[in-house]
Amino acid sequence: MDGAEMKKNCAKAALGYIQNNTVIGLGGGSTISHLIDLIRIEKLDVRVVTPSFQTKMRCLEKGLHVIPTFSVDRIAIAFDGCDEVDAQLHALKSGGGIHTKEKLIGTMADTYILLADESKFAETLAFKHPVCLEILEDALSYVEKEVRVLGGEPCLRRSNAKDGITVSDYGHLLMDVRFSNVQNIKQLDHDLNHIAGVVDTSLFVGVANKALIAGESGIRVVEKL
Repeated sequence: MDGAEMKKNCAKAALGYIQNNTVIGLGGGSTISHLIDLIRIEKLDVRVVTPSFQTKMRCLEKGLHVIPTFSVDRIAIAFDGCDEVDAQLHALKSGGGIHTKEKLIGTMADTYILLADESKFAETLAFKHPVCLEILEDALSYVEKEVRVLGGEPCLRRSNAKDGITVSDYGHLLMDVRFSNVQNIKQLDHDLNHIAGVVDTSLFVGVANKALIAGESGIRVVEKL
């Protein structure tokens, strides 16, 4: 079974958790794209909030009803991908730089489910990817200093354009921080979030309720204990 087939199977498993006439959250990525297709095929009547522009456009293309996140105070269920997830449902995102809104939607949801293939699952996060921090511009040097104290190696995220700086949808700077030999994930999450000037991080601790892990033998459900 190739990766594309695993993602389709993961999307099929996710579809079974969606109830009609509810508000749902959809993140980004190809598994979410498959899920959008299935929602349309099943003609589910749902309203969608999303942190992803690409997901928004695909939902609209498929005729799904997209509403702004600020218009709701509760989401029935939300789905999202990740770069790494472990048995305790600690998760790490890095690429998109939309983690602040992703985490908001995940926190607002009664149930927040991560969708991943088995290559992204480990018993404990290995931090193969950097933690992305969304930070205030004025806090740049201070945050760099503080993350080094925590054992991280910071790097301001830049775009492909010459001297271009990548910013979040909210206009804040994005800083990638690489960590190795993390002994206490919860403590790291606490310490990063308590640095003045950090808006939020792409390290998700205590947010997800469940993960659907797609593999050769089918779908493994990892639940919060």
